[in-house]
Amino acid sequence: MANLLWGKVFYKDHFAGFLREEPGERISFAYDENYLDSGQPEIAYTLPLRKEPFISAHGLLAFFDNLVAEGWLENAQSRLLGKRAVSRFELLLAFGSDCAGAVSVLDPEPNKLSGKFMDTDNPKELAVMNGRASLSGVQPKLAIVERGGVFFPAKIGELSTHIAKFPSSHHEDLVINEYLTTLAFKTLMPKEEVVDLHMKAIHGFEEQALIIKRFDRAENGERIHFEEFNQLLGNNSLQKYDGNYKQMADFIRNLKEENRLDLYKLFKRIIAGFLLGNTDMHLKNFAMIYREKFMQLVPVYDEVCSTLYGYKTLALSLGGAKDMELGSLKPKHIIALGQEFDVPDEAIKMAVDQLKENLEAAKTAIASARVEAPFLKNTLIETIEKRWNGTFALIGKSLSKRP
Repeated sequence: MANLLWGKVFYKDHFAGFLREEPGERISFAYDENYLDSGQPEIAYTLPLRKEPFISAHGLLAFFDNLVAEGWLENAQSRLLGKRAVSRFELLLAFGSDCAGAVSVLDPEPNKLSGKFMDTDNPKELAVMNGRASLSGVQPKLAIVERGGVFFPAKIGELSTHIAKFPSSHHEDLVINEYLTTLAFKTLMPKEEVVDLHMKAIHGFEEQALIIKRFDRAENGERIHFEEFNQLLGNNSLQKYDGNYKQMADFIRNLKEENRLDLYKLFKRIIAGFLLGNTDMHLKNFAMIYREKFMQLVPVYDEVCSTLYGYKTLALSLGGAKDMELGSLKPKHIIALGQEFDVPDEAIKMAVDQLKENLEAAKTAIASARVEAPFLKNTLIETIEKRWNGTFALIGKSLSKRP
């Protein structure tokens, strides 16, 4: 019988408990007694402080499952483990020292990693071999650090300060798309917190990457805790599309420190994403950050005009409608979304008016961005104009007809 896997879980620098593989495909997490007595917070919304263990009947508990790498990075890490079949628990144990948020998972008996299935001439794969970060998202990405204004791949034992995204083999202009779409979002919503990003090369890499400053790392290097809504709602990673926007509103509404401002902010973020052609706003692309006594929305991230690649279906259900295409979005759907978020008609109109006020400036921001992508720029601007004329320009009239 193979040895059962287990790992130590830390919250920042505090040992919090054990994550264990149990007989019968079950996995458990139990808080350490000293951690329970220390006054430290729960490590996850779905894992409140208690002596009894939390048990998943199949696979990792949802909070931990969402910490595991996805897509390109998951594939590279699996090959680095030198096995044909790798469990998500194995990946988390091997690469869980630098995860999203303030929780890390360390293997007390780490396996030796093998480079025999890796392309050691590829700087991205070489960086995976020398690092231990776990990042979600399907496109190629690496955890990196900044030293003296120069960016380097994070090494073992080094806590990353930034994330670098690279062109996808399926969509070569994906990082430029995200850069331009985020610029447009910042211009449309100038008072919103948005991740700090720019295009720049990493030391040792020929191609430019999209460099994104981590909002879960303080200037002094301390980890800052946050959870994606997929974690907060108790979903595993594969369930990020299995839900609706109202679930996020309900979560915020039900917090002890009810936050109406975040409800309105989230509503505005979603409709701005629709305007920009972002159909991939799933439950891992929104998150709440932990402050001392409350939770609040994290800065906006992962803004991509995904309709440019043929992804026309909205990531989540809207107003009870599942698998709705962005082209079918009508004013009534925006109004219904506002009602689900407790946004009165006057505030819906204010949000749309703000988008209208900044619309031309957003298009100018795209056109004048210092990247050589004329076709992408023009297509993105055309997408925004089409969505504005097809949906948003008609919302005021629809609101005026309501009793």
